[in-house]
Amino acid sequence: MKQPSLVLFTKRMLDLMFYLGILLTLSIPYLFRWAGVYAESFRRFYLPQTILYMMSGILCLRIVQKLRQMLSTVLADDAFVDENADALKCMGKCSFLIALLSLVRIFYAPSPATAVVIIVFAIAGLFSIVLCQVFEKAIQYKKENDLTI
Repeated sequence: MKQPSLVLFTKRMLDLMFYLGILLTLSIPYLFRWAGVYAESFRRFYLPQTILYMMSGILCLRIVQKLRQMLSTVLADDAFVDENADALKCMGKCSFLIALLSLVRIFYAPSPATAVVIIVFAIAGLFSIVLCQVFEKAIQYKKENDLTI
């Protein structure tokens, strides 16, 4: 079956985000050294901010990895599988952890943007957990339907 161009575009975007995310996460220590020249908070709190941002970066990479995994099941025309429900649960946990890390980060460099990140990732975590439950129900219905003769 020919895949819609939007699905293929999304796959390419997720691939790009994943590999650029790895590069960006690995470059955080160098970027923060450079930013410390211009911003005092990066100079004063270099180590804690570097650790918090790198941990957040790793969790974001995990979210993108799970999205790529889910998209591969969509491309295989088999989206309602247990692995996707598990992926949504994992993405929810990662989102909550990012919100928590951002909450800690607010003590080092308070800004409205950090508050927005906390809210966005908390909502994303809730959304992922609810969507996980919807997927689990759909998988249950699919399995029952597959057993029906």
